[in-house]
Amino acid sequence: MNPLLLRPILVAATAAFAASLHVAPAAAWDPTRNVEFIVPAGTGGGADQMARMVQGIIAKHNLMKQTMVVINKAGGAGGEGFLDIKASKGNPHKLVITLSNLFTTPLATGIPFSWKDMTPVAMLALDEFVLWVNAESPYKTTQEFLAAVKAAPPGTFKMGGTGSKQEDQIITVALEKVIGQKMTYVPYKGGGEVAVQLVGKHIDSTVNNPIEAVAQWRAGKLRPLCVFDTKVLPVTEKVSGDMSWADIPTCKSQGLDIEYLMLRGVFMPAGVSKDVVSYYVELFKKVRATPEWAQLMKDGAFNQSFMDGADYAKWVDNEEKRHRDLMKEAGFLAVN
Repeated sequence: MNPLLLRPILVAATAAFAASLHVAPAAAWDPTRNVEFIVPAGTGGGADQMARMVQGIIAKHNLMKQTMVVINKAGGAGGEGFLDIKASKGNPHKLVITLSNLFTTPLATGIPFSWKDMTPVAMLALDEFVLWVNAESPYKTTQEFLAAVKAAPPGTFKMGGTGSKQEDQIITVALEKVIGQKMTYVPYKGGGEVAVQLVGKHIDSTVNNPIEAVAQWRAGKLRPLCVFDTKVLPVTEKVSGDMSWADIPTCKSQGLDIEYLMLRGVFMPAGVSKDVVSYYVELFKKVRATPEWAQLMKDGAFNQSFMDGADYAKWVDNEEKRHRDLMKEAGFLAVN
């Protein structure tokens, strides 16, 4: 063939090949089977409620092609769930929603696990803690309650909480130190059960998260005394009678100088690719943009902080150090 005739053919073929390299990139990673969303806590608590809300939002708005399945693995103070994630290295179809037992469980039990055995995905929110009593109790204020605890024989008052040597008991120990009196701490499997026990007067108080007790408060069965934050909650919509979340004073303003917020975040197994992590970060951003999520945040008076990437990892690292100090002060460390 005449070389002059061949040259246009070669040029055209080269151009076609070059163009093929600039075709729309391959589709980003997508789950290819059901995604397990593990809750390292019992049913009815804040983590369980949030995980199931996320599941429902994803299904309702078709945010994921595959189905999300919520699985509770509460054994060993949540260690069962965390060890499952640790053993699932590289599995892109597993997530875990975390609470403070991310830090407290390995510190209190010695279970061979650390948040560094997982891949941080995103902080969804921070959860508040409120001091609750039964609505039929005589205590209308934090001061009245604290005075009664202080005047009673040690161990008379029962504080209910989720698990042992976890966030609820850490706050209880801090409360005991402030008032100089011991209480009897009664552990339950989840925040939902804790609220029910307080309604039934089997315990005298709790430090449940807002979302774990809002239904009972709305029904007039429980009474909030103070919130363990630096400022009052921003939600002004009425919840029970003429009270809103914003009407609950801070514990610090009531003479109880204790502050504590809890992580509601997501991790997944180690060894997953950046594309996988990016997929889930974007998924949770879509979840957070829905009206259902906005309603959950309002109902539970959540601090709506969001983080991902290096900022999230740095925050978690600092929280681990803070919890080690808190656990040491409370005498809850299994190992130093």
